[in-house]
Amino acid sequence: MAGSEVRYVNSGGVHIAYRVFGDGPLDLVLVPAFTSHLEQNHEWPGLVRWNARLVSFSRLIVFDKRSTGLSDHAPGPVVLEDTMQDVLAVMDAAGAERPAVCGDLEGAALSALFAATHPERTRALVLYAPLVKGTGTDDFPWALAPELQGLFGGQPAAWGSEPMARMLVDVVAPSLADDQRFLQFMAKAMRSSVSPGAAQAWLRMIRDIDVREALPQIRVPTLLVHRTGDRAVDVGASRYAAGRIPGARLVELPDGDNLPFVGDSEAVAAEIEEFLTGSRPAPMPDRGPGHDLVHRHRRLDRTRRPGRRSPLAGAAGAPRHPGPNPAGAVPGPGGEDDRRRAAGDLRWPGPGRHLRRRDRPGAARARP
Repeated sequence: MAGSEVRYVNSGGVHIAYRVFGDGPLDLVLVPAFTSHLEQNHEWPGLVRWNARLVSFSRLIVFDKRSTGLSDHAPGPVVLEDTMQDVLAVMDAAGAERPAVCGDLEGAALSALFAATHPERTRALVLYAPLVKGTGTDDFPWALAPELQGLFGGQPAAWGSEPMARMLVDVVAPSLADDQRFLQFMAKAMRSSVSPGAAQAWLRMIRDIDVREALPQIRVPTLLVHRTGDRAVDVGASRYAAGRIPGARLVELPDGDNLPFVGDSEAVAAEIEEFLTGSRPAPMPDRGPGHDLVHRHRRLDRTRRPGRRSPLAGAAGAPRHPGPNPAGAVPGPGGEDDRRRAAGDLRWPGPGRHLRRRDRPGAARARP
């Protein structure tokens, strides 16, 4: 899959690596989990096909978060506020004024906070297997699986080893647990993405995540997709979020893999495409493992299903980079929270609880 070379943008003194693929009719920013490396990711064919599938209907913007992959290692602890500024910096550098934002796991938590804090920069939100809360409690048992919270097991030096990769794969991609090539890929992905110390810092931050109070403040079209057999994050997390995000759509799919590019990835991609564009590829019989699914979908006419209209369909004729809402207007119902968010004063508990809108509408474009 052809794409731009790796580029860098300065975000508060930290250089963030990003790439742009395709030239589709809408911009889509992927907010990854912390195990990401822009070049090494493309060593697994399934991940290449997944990205190419998204490119079939979008201009795809991907990046490595600070202290991960090809981006600079940032001093100090991992802070969600800084990472949100990195998302803004990447959007500006890529010329994406108001893209759709898609995240999985803790990337979904960051995406949710971003949409709640910056609705003027978020056209739509897609949350895949979102990590709403990092640590389970009596009132929220659908947190990150204990096996993943204790991934190090007191042995950070084992980070990126094949035994640790096997522990990870057993939870996030059980359908490939016996695939030796995938185990080797995941072990290398862990080593390439973060050092043992950085991984510990990310896992500490992940354990403290709690974005529950931000969910009702999201005022952009939102899709949640979750596989019912997911062992990394129970589907109850998405059911909880869907009940608290105004107008959110929840799609549950039958599968046990957490990684979106493993298992029936086409089912996930089709839901995202339909949500963002209002159409999906017509089904075709499988022609065997050697058939190129991406090119097959590119050749197909998109079809619309009765009653499944994209909430963005009304903007189909709009330019790719619609500007921010005038005068800082916030979409959706009015109210005190909307006025506070427009003024930059809305705060959340948990990681990100001191978040403030540093950038007024239009200010991001003026950032050097």
